[in-house]
Amino acid sequence: MKTFQTAIIFGLFGAAAVSISFAAQWPTWVMFIAWVSYYIFGKNIKNSAFAFIQIILGILMGAMIQLTGIFLGSYLGAIGLPVSIFIFIGSLAYISKIKSLSTIPAWFLGLIVFFGIHPKLEPLSLLELGVPLIFGFIFAFLNDTAVHKIQSAPGH
Repeated sequence: MKTFQTAIIFGLFGAAAVSISFAAQWPTWVMFIAWVSYYIFGKNIKNSAFAFIQIILGILMGAMIQLTGIFLGSYLGAIGLPVSIFIFIGSLAYISKIKSLSTIPAWFLGLIVFFGIHPKLEPLSLLELGVPLIFGFIFAFLNDTAVHKIQSAPGH
């Protein structure tokens, strides 16, 4: 019976998340990246907050890669973008030495979001990507909390 109840919760939260995403015209897959991140990076608020910050930093890194690539491209031609990528991705070896910024997969999830969406290189366009990410983490937290309540309830 608990498996059936868990399935109902998964389905309800998934349906609600997608419905809200469609209504708000968010890229649903971005929300699901955050949902998956909640489970991958520790299933708690502290770890989720650190993952969220690093995903956002990955998005900002993507913007910096693109801007730097455009700048370098004006001097180096076609290799401007690869040089920019080399510089920024290489910097993760140093950035990851900082404990609170050491989750390299979260950085790459941010890069995936940035390069998957190709937003305008404007602050508001970049900040708007945070909204479906926040909601993805919220839905994952609520879903996980509800499932734990069912699974920890006395057997039926």
